[in-house]
Amino acid sequence: MTTMSNLIKLTAVGLVMASMAACTPKRPVETAVPNQPTGPANPIYPGTGTGNIGGSNTGAARPGSEQDFVVNVGDRVYFDLDSYQVSTEAYPRLDAQAQWLLRYPQIQVRIEGNADERGTREYNLALGARRAESVRNYLVQRGVPAGRIDTISYGKERPIAQGSSEESWARNRNGHTAIVSGGM
Repeated sequence: MTTMSNLIKLTAVGLVMASMAACTPKRPVETAVPNQPTGPANPIYPGTGTGNIGGSNTGAARPGSEQDFVVNVGDRVYFDLDSYQVSTEAYPRLDAQAQWLLRYPQIQVRIEGNADERGTREYNLALGARRAESVRNYLVQRGVPAGRIDTISYGKERPIAQGSSEESWARNRNGHTAIVSGGM
């Protein structure tokens, strides 16, 4: 019985680790361009010159645009199963979002709370609402005016990953920060 219990625990730990790895964004491959500054470090991908807040190296994205936000800051954070607590892994991304939003005060955003397909529609709508509110509260605590941030819950209605696997479910448990107005 102990061997079976240990095997189950080991399998559970392996699944958690695999789902966490699946949620980890891939680091972009940096290519050297002669005589071009790389800019300050990126808060999301340390060691790269892209995605910096306040730097001039924003790639093809126009500063202050929705593309700039998505590509250089990141528009999505992920949540644990049945949780609406912002994880420590999400802090750097949300800190970068707050800095970007403070830099572009004309931008209005909508935080969209999402859940995986498991659970009832009602449960997932409530969970998505709590996730969106958690992201909103984090940004407000970092100085973004509350009046610039709306929230909505889509529950399990707008998955970004299809399928019924741990990897798909982990990707669908997210808070998405969408630019709704004021972008360049």
